[in-house]
Amino acid sequence: MTGGLTLRTGEAQETRELAAALAAFLELGDVVSLSGELGAGKTCFVQGAAAALGVEATVTSPTFVLVRAYQGRFPLVHVDVYRLQRLQDVLELGDEVFAEDVVTFVEWGDAIASLLPEDRLDVDIVHADDTVPDGEPGRRLVVTPHGAWLERIARLREAMQPWQVDGRC
Repeated sequence: MTGGLTLRTGEAQETRELAAALAAFLELGDVVSLSGELGAGKTCFVQGAAAALGVEATVTSPTFVLVRAYQGRFPLVHVDVYRLQRLQDVLELGDEVFAEDVVTFVEWGDAIASLLPEDRLDVDIVHADDTVPDGEPGRRLVVTPHGAWLERIARLREAMQPWQVDGRC
């Protein structure tokens, strides 16, 4: 994985903190594709990023409504494609999903990889093998830059140091 990061968080709040740190690097038009195991923390990740971007509303999973929009420092679109049956269904979600004047988070983005823009950040979140003291499983996050994100990854790598696995990425 050239240029990527392997990160580790413990409880859900730490995943939110990592996402908040990443949010400092987001710009209008950015797309963050989230994939991984069911219940691993994709919505939790969006909650942390949204809070850092000034979203005051409660961020919840858009699993049944498919798309939720929020306003913070700039518009945020949160999409969940888990229930979609066809790639065409994604195209019918609306023009705002991948608009240049929003930041978009796509849960289960790996399912629609062919429709995602070249310039994006992929975040794969899975349960780690170990658990944190309260018994909640930790999380392993693999962050992979694409397109323009390749130029930004060095700065992001520095900000992600507290969560890097064994100091390597």
